[in-house]
Amino acid sequence: MFQGNLSRVTEFILARLTDKPELQLPLFLLFLGIYVVTVVGNLGMITLILFSSHLHTPMYYFLSSLSFIDLCQSTVIIPKMLVNFLAVKNVISYPECIMQFYFFVIFAIAECHMLAVMAYDRYVAICNPLLYNAVMSYQVCSWMIFGVYCMALIGATAHTVCMLRVHFCEADIINHYFCDLSPLLELSCSDTFINEVVVLCFSVFNIFVPTLTILSSYIFIIASILQIKSTEGRSKAFSTCSSHISAVAVFFGSLAFTYLQPSSVSSMDQGKVSSVFYTIVVPMLNPLIYSLRNKDVKVALNKFLERKLYL
Repeated sequence: MFQGNLSRVTEFILARLTDKPELQLPLFLLFLGIYVVTVVGNLGMITLILFSSHLHTPMYYFLSSLSFIDLCQSTVIIPKMLVNFLAVKNVISYPECIMQFYFFVIFAIAECHMLAVMAYDRYVAICNPLLYNAVMSYQVCSWMIFGVYCMALIGATAHTVCMLRVHFCEADIINHYFCDLSPLLELSCSDTFINEVVVLCFSVFNIFVPTLTILSSYIFIIASILQIKSTEGRSKAFSTCSSHISAVAVFFGSLAFTYLQPSSVSSMDQGKVSSVFYTIVVPMLNPLIYSLRNKDVKVALNKFLERKLYL
């Protein structure tokens, strides 16, 4: 009887980061610039790894996959966000909103597990260097990446299926710049207990398991580095994983700031601003971090540019 009285919402209105008219154009130009840097940086990283033979190692194989994830994640979010800065009313249809939510969750989960896989790769390389080629073979790396995307697809499918059972009545304004989980559930006029249970279960697996994997890997890595007698050896070993440490700190730091604040402290408006770092800034920073803090990437970039200049 209750479901029969529901007037199903067929479209939503996405809110802006700010309602101040004078800030719309500057913010549009800012995020357009961020998107261009993100696309150029991640495509450039993928291309550089593809055409530089000495970067055909497991570490850079995983890095190219991370760049692909970041490129897709920003493409899911930013174009619609840019429209919002210029449109009078940014309308998104229900199917389009669900699709955006689905792909956002896919790439968010994939990034969590990809960073964990990259941490394990550095653990094997530094703590068991003699076994590295055997443990991290091409077949093993391929299966790891396949597993990352399988877990991402399973998690996103579970969240989306649960979201499809949620009913939306008269409220249709999403207080966010994209279709995220919490803003959608806030609009629901039906019971969301199942959704909350699914979120809890998958969050434990998709956030805490990668975090524990990364932390444990780097505990062993740091212990192994400290046992190296020469200062030069310690510096060289640490430099091979410093880029990954920076990327992990930025990603999980922004993620924790967005989702781990108490409800009494955080608000949806604060969540909009802090999630900009997780969804937009991090995909832009990752290729910059790996290119500026990695000697191999710098060398490969110089050789690639020299070949192009001589052609």
